[in-house]
Amino acid sequence: MEVERDAVIAALTSVVDGIAATFGPVCEVVLHDYRRPENSVVALAGSVTGRRVGGAMSEIGLRMVARGDEAADELNYVTRTDAGKLVKSSTMLLRDSSGAVFGALCVNVDVTAASEVHALLGALAGTAPEEPPVTTFGDDIDSVVDVMLDAHRHQSWALLDRTGRLDLFRSLDERGVFAVRRAIEQVAGRLGISRASAYSYLSQSRKQANTGGHS
Repeated sequence: MEVERDAVIAALTSVVDGIAATFGPVCEVVLHDYRRPENSVVALAGSVTGRRVGGAMSEIGLRMVARGDEAADELNYVTRTDAGKLVKSSTMLLRDSSGAVFGALCVNVDVTAASEVHALLGALAGTAPEEPPVTTFGDDIDSVVDVMLDAHRHQSWALLDRTGRLDLFRSLDERGVFAVRRAIEQVAGRLGISRASAYSYLSQSRKQANTGGHS
């Protein structure tokens, strides 16, 4: 099966350059191998999100990994980068002959200029455009996890009750944080708890999710 997956990755590597060349400098195409989330970017053409070959997954990729084989393609969605670029993207999953997800081909198009024109026309018409969510694209997986943690820390860990703590771990798990090596240690350190406690909360949150129970 690994030989089959390697062959798919190899075949798509040349496709990356072709797609990017077709759409020009506003387009970036990224080929991901989900078997190595810390270095998932195996081919890249264009420069929209500042990625590089050997870079890590984004928040979107981690979410796909968390969903496993139940994940579905996400097409034509709009996000904003930390640098303020408005990006329209499509994430198309790679599956082997058994249907297992092992990677993705992502197309990112910088639509910032087009959006500014649209906003101007909207202002003239008296309508306001909807603000897209900010997505973290980083070559360092630790920085991606940190941003995802920060987004969930609306309240101090010490002030959260057991339900709130389990909800936090379940949310992080659903977003794919724990698919990353050393993530449990990173989360524990940021929350100021022991690694054993972090493992315990993660185990309890998964058990609760699987049984549909509530604390």
